[in-house]
Amino acid sequence: MADFSSLYNHHEREVFAAIMAEAQKHPDIARDADLLCDVACVALNRLPPRYIRHEVDFSFYMTAGERQEIDNAINEAVTFAFQFVEARVALRKQA
Repeated sequence: MADFSSLYNHHEREVFAAIMAEAQKHPDIARDADLLCDVACVALNRLPPRYIRHEVDFSFYMTAGERQEIDNAINEAVTFAFQFVEARVALRKQA
């Protein structure tokens, strides 16, 4: 039987790191672990999955330009996700 436990979506680690770096700018979201998970879900759903087994597999076959495009896409997805979750929280408070 094959062991698939070494497979993962490369973007998960990158998105989680970007969220934690950006969280200080969004203190209301940062205080709530559930909302941070919501931000992660929204951001990851905006990115195409990139499943890999080893980080070197992903980085080795990319040009610097491709890597920059992915970094930009991750940052844009995280920015959008924070805005989206903040808007939903504000709507809930109004209701």
